[in-house]
Amino acid sequence: MGTALVIENDPTDDLRRLGEWLTEAGLELTVLRPHAGDALPDTLDDHLALVVLGGDQNAYAAADGTPGAPWFPALEGLLRKAVRNRVPTLAICLGGQLLAQAHGGLVERSTSGPEIGPGLVGKRDAADTDPLFKWVPLLPDVIQWHRDEITELPLRAVLLAASSRYPNQAYRLGDRAWGVQFHIECDIEMVEQWAADDAATLDELGYDAEAVVYAIAEVLADVEEVWQPFAARFASLALGTLPDADIPHSGTGRTLPLLGQ
Repeated sequence: MGTALVIENDPTDDLRRLGEWLTEAGLELTVLRPHAGDALPDTLDDHLALVVLGGDQNAYAAADGTPGAPWFPALEGLLRKAVRNRVPTLAICLGGQLLAQAHGGLVERSTSGPEIGPGLVGKRDAADTDPLFKWVPLLPDVIQWHRDEITELPLRAVLLAASSRYPNQAYRLGDRAWGVQFHIECDIEMVEQWAADDAATLDELGYDAEAVVYAIAEVLADVEEVWQPFAARFASLALGTLPDADIPHSGTGRTLPLLGQ
């Protein structure tokens, strides 16, 4: 039996609770850390799923064409192969941005400024028939920590969740690949490290670091209540135990503009 391939882009954003939820659901994991020199595979033939985590890098290239990280072009190629070959894929924050960019979407520095702390996102109508999101409540708790955003989704992406300042919070490509702008994997130690590393940004926003950490700690149980079953459903899809009736036809749906955003 194969494993789920996990790409860790940044040592400060590892699997944490998401890893526990996936393994508890029966999915074995193989973690690669390209930031530490691990090479990415050419194919996903030996893997049941792909999980791409977040990081502090920019998904887009610098003005001189230098990618946000040396392995990003290869990772985007792997994400394209995952969607083309219908490999179950879950891409989080930076990972979700790379998934979108790899398929013709646009990622930019957000004109709304950084989004940091606990928050809510709102499900869109398409989520009602999505095999993972249809069981998520209408306004699920999430953790936000990003400066960039997906300003344009790929043409055939299906928008699943949005917020007023950052419309593209969750989407699906094809029938087995999901990207989310928010975080579900964090524990409090991870958040404390982010707050310490990002002290300048918090100061710029006028946020008290201890207050941000405390606010996130207050919602971690609610995040787990929503996203642990979500992770279990993703594991079931990867393992082939999710009912076929729950899986939509590949490539359906298009992104529609949000009214009032």
